[in-house]
Amino acid sequence: MAHNINYSNGKASFYSVREKAWHNLGTVVENYQTSSEVIEAAGLNFHVDKRKLLGIDQEGNPTIKVPGNFATVRTDTDTILGVVGEKFHVVQNLNAFNFFDDIVKGEGIKFETAGALGNGETIFITAKLPSYIKVGKDDVSEKYLFLTNSHDGSKAVTIAFSPVRIVCNNTLNLALRDCTNKHKIMHTENADAALKEAAKFMGITDTLSGLLDQAFNHFAKVSITDAEVKKLIALAMAPSDLKAEDILKGNWDNASSYFINVLDDILEYNAVAPSQQLDTTKGTVYGALNAVTGYFQNVRSYNSKTKIRSASDAQLDSLLFGNVALRTQKIFDLCSEASKSTLFLN
Repeated sequence: MAHNINYSNGKASFYSVREKAWHNLGTVVENYQTSSEVIEAAGLNFHVDKRKLLGIDQEGNPTIKVPGNFATVRTDTDTILGVVGEKFHVVQNLNAFNFFDDIVKGEGIKFETAGALGNGETIFITAKLPSYIKVGKDDVSEKYLFLTNSHDGSKAVTIAFSPVRIVCNNTLNLALRDCTNKHKIMHTENADAALKEAAKFMGITDTLSGLLDQAFNHFAKVSITDAEVKKLIALAMAPSDLKAEDILKGNWDNASSYFINVLDDILEYNAVAPSQQLDTTKGTVYGALNAVTGYFQNVRSYNSKTKIRSASDAQLDSLLFGNVALRTQKIFDLCSEASKSTLFLN
């Protein structure tokens, strides 16, 4: 299944408010639920044990100890989620939800989506925060906080700030220079305490959203030509072997066909997507930013390198940690520069 939503105990592990769940799976509710209700609805009400691994002897009996290796196991299905080291500490799903409740003592947090991927080795939670970012009169971005956790040792507990554009339902994961938009907690014996302390991250998200609000509104007021939009996007997406001065001068002879195709896809998205035709986005620096982030969210295909991981997992990794995050940072930095002066594009 491309969506990779976990299906256990007769139900899909996905919860959503009003929006239909992926591939119409999971539970869709009309009103926001409490954390305990969401855990139930999303199929995240399972416990994960860390158990010793045993090898099989010549007679087929599990008697050989495997030092330093343990299996993480869902206790409700006895499914092995991964193999981890001795120091790996399981962060239970309940504790992940408690993080959100600790932010505002249970008031103001609205759980939008939650679910499990694969066999339950990856879980995610998205919560809407009490305020929003407004760009212009009609272009509104909600403030979201996103948490993902792995039970197979593949990645740390990660908390990320992510504004979501209501107009086109895009999610963004922007990092501001000199600010941290992601908070990671390693699976050590101090993980639960660190997660509780991470509620202080809420202060960072408030600061980030205020800065983003200022930056986005400023971007939306700076008009640029189609040629300048193309240069901004090309600079953000250019491979290392394509020099910035060549892009600015229009020397594209050494550009790969792959780069040209990606650039054409982004420019097409910029030209036809409804969210790109608003007063705040059409012919503005803000529109150039949204063209790149919108391409990554709505156009680009993501392929997994392994058979056990889905394309949706690959997309999530790239958005939060990989090349997409780097490109998003790049376009944001370029837009910041262009909003001060577009001279460097000429």
